[in-house]
Amino acid sequence: MNAVLYTVTVFIWGSTWLAIAFQLGDTPVVVSVGWRFAIASIVLLVLLRIRNALPQLSIENHKMAGLLALCLFSNNFLFFYAATEYLPSGLNAVVFSLAPIFNSINLWILEKRRPSSAFIQGALTGFIGVVLLFSSQFLSADMDITIFLGLGLSFMGTYFFSMGNIVSARAQKQEMPLLPTTAWSMGYGALYLLIIALVMDLPLAIPETPTYLSALIYLAIIGSVIGFNTYLALVGRIGAAKAAYCTVLFPLVALSLSTLFEGYEWTWLSAAGVILVFSGNMRVFGFHEPIVRWCRSYSS
Repeated sequence: MNAVLYTVTVFIWGSTWLAIAFQLGDTPVVVSVGWRFAIASIVLLVLLRIRNALPQLSIENHKMAGLLALCLFSNNFLFFYAATEYLPSGLNAVVFSLAPIFNSINLWILEKRRPSSAFIQGALTGFIGVVLLFSSQFLSADMDITIFLGLGLSFMGTYFFSMGNIVSARAQKQEMPLLPTTAWSMGYGALYLLIIALVMDLPLAIPETPTYLSALIYLAIIGSVIGFNTYLALVGRIGAAKAAYCTVLFPLVALSLSTLFEGYEWTWLSAAGVILVFSGNMRVFGFHEPIVRWCRSYSS
């Protein structure tokens, strides 16, 4: 079952980055994200009601759902959507693949779990990989501040996502029901975003173009209702750190789609950067150890 959840999450979230890019334009980011989670919350709540699987949550549970909304269903996506205005969606996904490293840092700060030397080596390798990925922009004569702005926004989105992982893991340890908690969290996230839009006097209307509407429905139903629940189910089954393994594979899907639909151009430096990002994550999680043992046994 874990393998199924893992595979579904990788392919769904690997493709959502391109759908996010299709939503960019005249519609404010806060409005697009707000409607995405409003639709997702309504659909999930209706499905749970039909199945008679919508228990009443306690006040403490709703507080936890509100905290999860701020981390996982609002602020993180504000940063991710905004970053996609300055970065190809595939590169945004590569930065997001550093989420396991953010998880380890947050667990170190919050739960005093000191990282190992393997983590430090992997984190440095991954960071160098990100620098190489954007090296062509750094070296470009016409480079401007937007590349740094896009990187900063993407890093902030990844940080909020990481905090959401930890909140969700704690909620599930307290035996909060996964689907109802997710449904309410998405609703709270949508309410928070739409209130921001109203305060900023932004129009809540959305474009009626086929591209925008199809991206919105895909992100709300496939990316949110299905994608988030498969991922959070993994968090509950195997823990936040191991569940974040799948973020390492998102860029493979996202960069492939970005190359096909956004005209992303590869260089030898960007290819080396992707390899280093993957290698860094593999080092953090010990993926290299079976290979090392196999090589030692073969050589002996």
